[in-house]
Amino acid sequence: MTDITGRAGPDVTTPDPGETGPGQETETPETVFPTVEAWVTGHFAPIYRRALGGEYRWCSKWWLHAEAITRLTALWHSWEAARLQPGTGIAAWLRDHLDHQLPILLGRSGPFAQCSQTEHDELPEARLADPPEAWWDETADVAGVRNGDQ
Repeated sequence: MTDITGRAGPDVTTPDPGETGPGQETETPETVFPTVEAWVTGHFAPIYRRALGGEYRWCSKWWLHAEAITRLTALWHSWEAARLQPGTGIAAWLRDHLDHQLPILLGRSGPFAQCSQTEHDELPEARLADPPEAWWDETADVAGVRNGDQ
């Protein structure tokens, strides 16, 4: 099993209710790609190519973008599961996962918006203000606090 960065973590098996009894576990299928980096460099980047610079953006240092890591890891994990589905597994993956994520990931306002293939330029993090005291307190008069009555 891997964490969001694609690094190896504890090996976890998942029970298959159709084949095992209570307390028994089955082996998780082996992945084709051991990490998100391996999937991006060995599958994603070579196959899903787009003309870059206009509508689409890419950063050669994609691994410095937390949102990109999150989206690419989700794509990798879902691809690994879809490839095991007979018949339409990958077709459904393309429609349900890649076709949705690709325009966001590579789009003009996506995580690579300020980057080019040769230059990395990190987007600034959103500024956050501390909420008023008791904002998250479930016992407080939430309506009064949230409407600025405090």
